[in-house]
Amino acid sequence: MSSENAYVPQPAEVAEVIEETPTIKTLVLSPSEPLAFKAGQFVQLTLPGVGEAPFTPSSSPLEPQRVAITILNTGTVTERFHQVQAGQTLGLRGPFGKGYPIEKLAGKEVLVVGGGVGLAPLRALILALLADMESIKRMSIKYGARRMEELLYRDQYEGWAAHPKVDVTCTIDNPQEGWTGRTGVVTTLLKDLDVDKPNCLCFVCGPSVMLRFTTFSLLEEGFEPEQIYLSMNRRMSCGMGHCGRCNIGPYYLCKDGPDMNYALIKDYPNVF
Repeated sequence: MSSENAYVPQPAEVAEVIEETPTIKTLVLSPSEPLAFKAGQFVQLTLPGVGEAPFTPSSSPLEPQRVAITILNTGTVTERFHQVQAGQTLGLRGPFGKGYPIEKLAGKEVLVVGGGVGLAPLRALILALLADMESIKRMSIKYGARRMEELLYRDQYEGWAAHPKVDVTCTIDNPQEGWTGRTGVVTTLLKDLDVDKPNCLCFVCGPSVMLRFTTFSLLEEGFEPEQIYLSMNRRMSCGMGHCGRCNIGPYYLCKDGPDMNYALIKDYPNVF
């Protein structure tokens, strides 16, 4: 950011608006200065006169001049973001947080588990790894949504799976006309996983209930808490650990996360 004041956003023009699903849109932003971020870090997106909200970029960190923010319409502020048009100028603060521990993935298998709009932060990780697949052993992507129409980035799965070291499996909650894939919640994809469990790290993002049951399912499948990372983009406001709204025990999601190793937070009452 050009400003030394971390509370002052930099201008970012909306270059493109992509309607992903009936309830999810992606705003492609052109910041006034390239936004150097790591996969998993988050930003505060400002709509002048309305407010700001935290989002994790869903685009590749290798393209800092083009930052994609994928937004689920859930309330007043996100509804106004959904009304934004190309050519408007928004504000961008950040990046904040630590991002995914990509440095720990060398030679390992990577299990990516997403639910609903939770695939958005994970896409930044997926794209970062696809750009350097020689460094990891394999990537397995498991993703679920309630309905076929709500599957995010549907046109990209085939391209991801085209890499010989990547597999993608999707599911929807219930059978639906026109759907020939798996059915059931995303945790059903975690049974009898074909992965090298001792040499695998898991990255999970989705609604709180999905994080909870996915974590327990992974533990039942034999993973250790240290192998599980949860993306927990919730309640964050200042982005710098000052407001105290996002803490889990002694940890602040905005500074120590938002992607938290489950071993660090598992014993605190407000994890999920």
